[in-house]
Amino acid sequence: MLRQTDEQTLTGRGLLKLMARGEKEAQSAMAEKHKAEWRVVVGRATGILVLLTGILFAAGLCTATPQPDNPIPSIFEPHSTPAESIYHLSRFVLAITALIFLVVATLLTYAVVKFRNKAGAAQREPAQVYGSTQIELAWTVIPILIVVVLFLATARVIHAIQDAPKPETAVEVTASFWVPQLAGKTDLIPNRINEMWMDPHSTGIFLGQCAQYCGTQHAKMLLRVSVDSPEAFQVWIDAQKQPMIQDEKETAGRRVFETTACVNCHAVGGTNATGRFGPDLTHLMSRRTIAAGAAENTKENLRLWIQNPDAIKPGSLMPAMQLTDADLDALVRYLETLQ
Repeated sequence: MLRQTDEQTLTGRGLLKLMARGEKEAQSAMAEKHKAEWRVVVGRATGILVLLTGILFAAGLCTATPQPDNPIPSIFEPHSTPAESIYHLSRFVLAITALIFLVVATLLTYAVVKFRNKAGAAQREPAQVYGSTQIELAWTVIPILIVVVLFLATARVIHAIQDAPKPETAVEVTASFWVPQLAGKTDLIPNRINEMWMDPHSTGIFLGQCAQYCGTQHAKMLLRVSVDSPEAFQVWIDAQKQPMIQDEKETAGRRVFETTACVNCHAVGGTNATGRFGPDLTHLMSRRTIAAGAAENTKENLRLWIQNPDAIKPGSLMPAMQLTDADLDALVRYLETLQ
C-alpha cells in the first residue's frame, strides 16, 4: 500500500509538472501571439502615418513659393484670371478629398486596433449588421452629394473659362499650350481648333512645358511667356518690325548661312532665307534662349546647337550641319549680328 501510495504521489507530481509546463508554454505562445498582433498594428499605423506625412510633404512642395532665381511653374501661384479660378477649384477639391481621406484613415485605424484578432476570440463571430437602412442611406447619399458638389463646382469653372467673352483688343496667338501660372492646359487635337484665354495680372516671364509625352525631346519642349506692360510690348513690336542689321564684316558667315540647308527651315529678313519650318532668325539675338528654351542663348551654346543639336536636345529635328571649324565660327559670328 505504501509503495502504491508513493507511486500515485509520484504520478500526481508528474502530472502537476506537465500541467505547469503546459500552462507556461500556453502563456508564452499567447504572449508571442500578442506581440505579433501588436507588431502588425504598429506596422499598419506606421504605414498610415508615413502616407499622411508624404501627402503633407507633397502639399507643402506644391504650395511652396518658388525662389526668384529658379522659378517653378505651379498652379498654386496663379498670375491670371483663368489660373486663379483653377487654383481656387483645386484647393476646394483638395479640401474635400483630404477630409474624405482623414475620415477613412481614422475609421481604418480604429477598426485595425479595435477589432484585431484577440486571444480566445477565434471561435467567436463578431456582431453582424443586416438591413440597416441608416447605414445604406449614408453610404449611398453622401458619395452622391460629394460627386454632385464637385461636378457643379468644376462645371462652373469650366463654363466661366470656356465661355468668357473675348475683348475686342485681345491678341490672338496660335500654339499648343500649357503655362500653369497663366491658364489651364489646352491640348492639341487633330482636326479641331481649341481656344483658351488669359489676362496676366503682373509682368514677368512665366514658364510652361509640353504636358504629354510626344517623343524623345518631350522633356525639353519648353515655353517662356514674357508679360510686358503695354508700353514695353509696343516697344518690342516696333523692334521686331525693324529690318535686319547688316554687318558687312560678316559676309563670310552670311555666305555659309545662305548656301547651306539653313535656308530650308529658317527665315532672315533681307536675305534669300524664307523657310517656315523653323523659327525666324531675323532678330535671333534678342531672345534669351534657343532650342525651345532648352539652353541660354550664348555664343558657346549657339555653336554647339549648330554643330551637334542632340548634345542640347536629344531627338531634335534640327540636323547637324557638318561644317568645318572655320565655317562654323563664321556662321556663329554672323548669327550674333542678328539683333
